[in-house]
Amino acid sequence: METGNHLRLALVQTDLFWEDIPANLAALEEKIAAHETGADVIILPEMFSTGFSMEPEKLAEPLNLVTTRWMRQVALNTGALTIGSFIARDGARFFNRLMAVAPDGQYQYYDKRHLFRMSGENDIYTAGNELITVEWKGWKIRPLVCYDLRFPVWSRNSGTDPYDLLIYVANWPAARSFAWDTLLKARSIENLSYVAGVNRVGFDNKGTGHAGGSVVLDFLGQEMLNLKGDSRIDTVDLSLQSLQDYRARFPAYLDADQFEITNL
Repeated sequence: METGNHLRLALVQTDLFWEDIPANLAALEEKIAAHETGADVIILPEMFSTGFSMEPEKLAEPLNLVTTRWMRQVALNTGALTIGSFIARDGARFFNRLMAVAPDGQYQYYDKRHLFRMSGENDIYTAGNELITVEWKGWKIRPLVCYDLRFPVWSRNSGTDPYDLLIYVANWPAARSFAWDTLLKARSIENLSYVAGVNRVGFDNKGTGHAGGSVVLDFLGQEMLNLKGDSRIDTVDLSLQSLQDYRARFPAYLDADQFEITNL
């Protein structure tokens, strides 16, 4: 696999058609095709094909059906690792499943661990229990989903095998934008990592507003890109060398507490 010092991220901040998979995939395909990003990684919001729906019985797909195939085609067309979550069915269970799809069609998936009980997500979907690390162009990427952001232990970097980029895909409501902004900065600082958070904009069918605020932060918690409330795609370049140099000068991870997660 090709390696490199720089990684270009494309953040896709968009409104979503409620529970309309064909409309969302068509709109996203058009937007991505119109924006020649030259990106290495394309990041979509949480449940990008439906919105944050609690109706998996009518919307869920198994792997290798419409949404997975669409992600493979986007990855192939753009040459970019394509990341986002959708409503997945696995046997009799439903998952809020994040896919990371490479241009060659290979993929890894992560099932959202922390399910948002205030919307009943925990009663409808099954929680995941395994983290993944996606290795792409010499970078190690840790993708997570929305509510996972509130739980720092699950997001914690490992001093023995650290990731370089932490990604959260989200449908984060405008009413809690302050928490979104604050927690993303905390995750970048405490993990000595780049952090990208990609949120949607617009209203869902329950009238919940989403203010966007998709952002990329460096390992100091400083903003490199902020899409504010706009529906748009934008890019930013990350430097692996800069990250490694800072970790060498400030190796706080060497003093991190050791722990084991037991409630899996």
